[in-house]
Amino acid sequence: MPKFWMISNRAVKNGQPSGSLGPLGYYVSDKGPLDNFANWQKVTPANFRTLLIAAADAFPAIDHDAHDCQRHVTFLIHGYNNDWQAAARRYAQVSRDLFGGAKSLGLCISFDWPSLGSVLGYLPDREHARQCAGDLADVLSQLYDWLLDKQVAAAADPANACKAKISLIAHSMGNYLTQKAMAAVWTRKNQPLLVSLVNQLLMVAADVDNDLFDPGSDDATDGTATANLTYRITALYSGRDNVLGASAGLKHFGTRRLGRSGLATRPPQGKDNVWDLDCSTFFPASVGGTDIHGAYFDTPATQSLMRELLTGTDRTVLGTLGLLTGTAWPGK
Repeated sequence: MPKFWMISNRAVKNGQPSGSLGPLGYYVSDKGPLDNFANWQKVTPANFRTLLIAAADAFPAIDHDAHDCQRHVTFLIHGYNNDWQAAARRYAQVSRDLFGGAKSLGLCISFDWPSLGSVLGYLPDREHARQCAGDLADVLSQLYDWLLDKQVAAAADPANACKAKISLIAHSMGNYLTQKAMAAVWTRKNQPLLVSLVNQLLMVAADVDNDLFDPGSDDATDGTATANLTYRITALYSGRDNVLGASAGLKHFGTRRLGRSGLATRPPQGKDNVWDLDCSTFFPASVGGTDIHGAYFDTPATQSLMRELLTGTDRTVLGTLGLLTGTAWPGK
């Protein structure tokens, strides 16, 4: 069974993934380094699906009262300013830290989109993210159909129940891609209310409007779709994130960034499954304002927090355990 998984719509030019949009490609790998494209094997969509179903079916069966032990199939959607090599290295790190070893949460799939890998490419990257949303929506729509089939099969025989939860970790502008993809799935599937496609969505340093989930906002339809397709959404943010401060200056028309300011309304009206968490105290003073944008993945305390969030630990329990506040900043 493959150890590493990638779905990418970067055009491959001269044997290397580029910053241009191309057709969806499906890849698996059993060895690193993962930022060497030669270590990835391209497979057909049908073969990728077969392998993925087999891998998920190999997860242990878990009783309902132990749902926090259920394994995950998690998609990692990287942010802007990531060329393919940087995105592959981030995926390798997340795979190692959260989906490797005895404490593995399951398996992780990189959804890789053609970010240009340049700060000056911010606005083109945003357009790329919008263009890529249809491809991510196609993948999520197929997952939705598969989950419905598994529900029908489980009703006939509980032994056929799905053994995996579906989760998403979106970073930076990858959240913009995610919100557009979720809105497309919501529309295609006739606005379903009875099935959660995604169990846990972690919006890490999200480069989207902080009123996304509020009725009457510019993106209210996207926010409603995302909230209704997801069991729980957690936005991790920090006012110390200077990358999102620059983002606000480039794109902004009066609405703050979710990953820098947190939710505009807590909780958003009618969406009590959406909450946010200020992670500023998790990062030492030595971590600069631009470094914080990606430090969520590098800091042990926030790694532990993300693990607890993915397993579904209740937010009140997280507070009781003291996991909602860091001790690294200020002045420590």
